[in-house]
Amino acid sequence: MKVFVAGKCGLCAGVKNAINLAEEVLRRENEVFSLGPIIHNNDVVNKLSAMGLHTVDDIEDIHCGTVLVRSHGAAPAQIEKLKAKGLNIIDATCVLVKRVQKIASELEKEGYTLVVMGNKDHPEVRAVVGCVNHATVVADENDLEKLPVDGSLGVICQTTQSPEYFARMLSAICRRGFSRLKAINTLCREAVKRQQSAMELCRKVDIMFVLGGLDSANTRKLAELCRRYNSRTYHLQNWNEFDKSELATQLSSSKPGKKTAGVTAGASTPEWIISEFVEKLEAFESDAE
Repeated sequence: MKVFVAGKCGLCAGVKNAINLAEEVLRRENEVFSLGPIIHNNDVVNKLSAMGLHTVDDIEDIHCGTVLVRSHGAAPAQIEKLKAKGLNIIDATCVLVKRVQKIASELEKEGYTLVVMGNKDHPEVRAVVGCVNHATVVADENDLEKLPVDGSLGVICQTTQSPEYFARMLSAICRRGFSRLKAINTLCREAVKRQQSAMELCRKVDIMFVLGGLDSANTRKLAELCRRYNSRTYHLQNWNEFDKSELATQLSSSKPGKKTAGVTAGASTPEWIISEFVEKLEAFESDAE
C-alpha cells in the first residue's frame, strides 16, 4: 500500500514542552502529580505513569510533592489551592493557552461580557473561564440564546477549533443584538496548519487515518474535517486499533489498482506512534489491491 503522510502533523511545541518538563521533573523528584492528564494521549500518559507520574483529578488527592499543571492550563483558583497546600508547582501550560487566559481577563477588565466559543467541558475552556468572574461558553448556534441581547461582548475561541467554526459562530453572533463587540482570534496557528494539511491530503487518497487520543480536541477536529472530504476516514489512537478486515472491506469498494492511504496526527501524538503506523501500513496487503 502506498502511504502519504501529511506535511504538517504530530507534536506541537506546547505539547513537546509539557512532555519534556514532565520527564525532567520525574528524573529528579519522587512524588510527582499531574492535575488531570498532562496531554490527551494515553500512550504518552501511560509512559509517564511508568516513570512515576501520578495523574489525579482532584487537588484534595495531592498531599505532598510536585504538581505539574498540564498543557491545557488551570484556573487561578486551582493554582491558589495548590500554593496553599505548600506544593511545588511546575507550570506546563501551553504559552498560547496562557495568552487566551490573559486576553479573557483583559476583556473583562475592559467591561466586556466574555464569550468563549468551544466545548464547555474541555480543560482548556474550563481554565479560561476560571480566569474571569463570569463567562458564557457557546458550542453552537443553539447556545447563543444565553447571550445578552444588548450587551458588550468580548469573543474568543478555544484554540483547537477551526477557522470555519470561528467564522460561522462569529457571524451568528453578529446577527444578534449587541451594543459593542470585540472579537479576538485565539486559534492556534499550528492547529490550523495541521487542519489545512490534513484536508489537502485526504482529498487525494483512498483512505485516511487520523492518529491521536480519542479525548484530544484537536485530533477529533482533524478527523471531523477529513470526513467532510473523505468518508473513509478513521480516527485511531495507534496501530493496535487497526482493523484489517474493515480496511479490506473499505478498499474493495474503491477504484482498482494500487491503493493509497493518508496519515495525519494530532498535536499530542508522538513521532514513534506515527512512524510505527506508517511502517506497518505500508507493509499491509489485502485482496483489494
